[in-house]
Amino acid sequence: MTAVGVVSLGLLAAACGDDDSTTTTTKAGATTVATTAAGAATTAGSATTAAAGPSGGTLTIGAEQEPDCMDWIGSCGGSSWGFWMGNTTTMPRAFEVAWDGKAAKVVPSAVLAGEPTITTSPKQVVTYKLNPKAVWSTGDPITSEDFKYTWEQVTKGEDIYDKTGYEKVESVDASKPDTVVVTYKESYPDWKGLFSGGYGILPSKILAGKDRNAEMKDGYKWSAGPWKIDKWEKGVSITLVPNDKFFGDKPKLDKVVFKFVADTASQFQAFKAGELQVIYPQPQLDVIDAIAAGVPGTKSAVNAVNGNLEALWINNAKPPFDSKAFRQAFAYSLDRDAIVKRLFGGIGVDKAVHSLEPARTAQYTDTEAFAGYKKDLAKVETLMKGDGWAKGSDGIWEKGGTKANVELKSTAGNKRRELTAQIVQAQAKEAGFAVTFNPQKAGDLFGKQGPEGDFQVALYAQVATFPQPGVCTLLCKKNIPSAANGNAGNNWMRADLGAADAKALATETEVDEAKRAALGKEVMKAAADLMVSLPLDPLPNILMWSDKVVGLSDNPVAGPFASLAKVTVGK
Repeated sequence: MTAVGVVSLGLLAAACGDDDSTTTTTKAGATTVATTAAGAATTAGSATTAAAGPSGGTLTIGAEQEPDCMDWIGSCGGSSWGFWMGNTTTMPRAFEVAWDGKAAKVVPSAVLAGEPTITTSPKQVVTYKLNPKAVWSTGDPITSEDFKYTWEQVTKGEDIYDKTGYEKVESVDASKPDTVVVTYKESYPDWKGLFSGGYGILPSKILAGKDRNAEMKDGYKWSAGPWKIDKWEKGVSITLVPNDKFFGDKPKLDKVVFKFVADTASQFQAFKAGELQVIYPQPQLDVIDAIAAGVPGTKSAVNAVNGNLEALWINNAKPPFDSKAFRQAFAYSLDRDAIVKRLFGGIGVDKAVHSLEPARTAQYTDTEAFAGYKKDLAKVETLMKGDGWAKGSDGIWEKGGTKANVELKSTAGNKRRELTAQIVQAQAKEAGFAVTFNPQKAGDLFGKQGPEGDFQVALYAQVATFPQPGVCTLLCKKNIPSAANGNAGNNWMRADLGAADAKALATETEVDEAKRAALGKEVMKAAADLMVSLPLDPLPNILMWSDKVVGLSDNPVAGPFASLAKVTVGK
């Protein structure tokens, strides 16, 4: 997965389908918002309708997070903003996600000469033919060795973010430079996500024999995307310039500058002042109010049927959350609908979500699995007393001299998450839990504390980067970071589904879509029964841009800047 206060599921994905009852309203100041009857704000994030501006010029974009590193397959590479700024703009991938405004479609990229061929017996074998025009910025062709190198780094390298899928590969035959033959140990229906998704393809000729992390973590000059990283000025900005060797449509702009403005309120003020031409802010309250009021000279798009999922992610191995009864009691202390309405009611999002997979994976998950977790103080009493707890004179539960103290971590400087924490604190205190809020730097939370299990409860969002389901990515026991798997894996919850773990594993190999969907639903029900974590909201995407910016669109899977090569800026 990846992060905006966020971690991104490289192989988890969004469902494809039409949005229900979409209406569009235009308010004063040319601000565009779309809202569904179901209460989910949703629009395609369409490009502006003004005539295209001239080529050239600089586009300045506000970025809420500075990535911890740019080693995309390393444990430090899980930032959504890093993915949007540096990965989608520079990394080649076998498949890319096209977005037509209503549905995501996985299509071969320009790296390939066409659709790969696939055989399923006696083993699954995928054969890619490479486009002879596909080259790195050095002029060297993208070859089968690049695929092989990428696979070997993910499966054999140290400190890897997530190995899901790649460990299913038995071999990568690179004997012919223009042909890649990937043989799998067993059926793997999500094969299109490999060498695509959140990683892409790495350049073997440039990196082989070197320390990949050292070469990439602070940025790199090579590219096989439309852009190159010109400069990463730590704490200030990342600047992109066109890749003149790009084999697709070349960028129209001379430069794109991502300026780091971590505080959403400050970022929004800079946007209104014209210092930033595009922002992709977290849905903070002032931003939501501004969209409702309209900002002259700007446009906006809101989308809540996306690949995002914000939750209270619980470390199931950290006392007292290693007790199922305690986790359930904590869930019953909260009114999630009230939390979501307080945060996003202004844009029509007022109901909690009930799955640990985002809205666009609806066909593969039980979307009501967690619906039973509503505020119920009587159930809190029953569960806590049954688990050996008793209330102290201060009204806080106590057991064996230990108070029911809960540390809630999240990303620092995020006013909406601070408000969320305040609401959680108040609701939980009424039920006998003492919650303290401990904000963290994003790089620390996502680069170290999450993978290492150094948290009790953390508030952040998971973001899908490829439109295929991936319930095992989050919930399989094998994906708990440990010495056994090289500390890779996205199961930061340390969730153990017991007998249901085999069903979660089966979703990785089941090729029958109906059976796979049924397994996914069973797995989510098991996760809800164990209350491994508590889903909150879909974290609506909000894209805002100056009406002089033309060609920008928000792809709910690939992100808001996948279309940067098409963008122009008028005067």
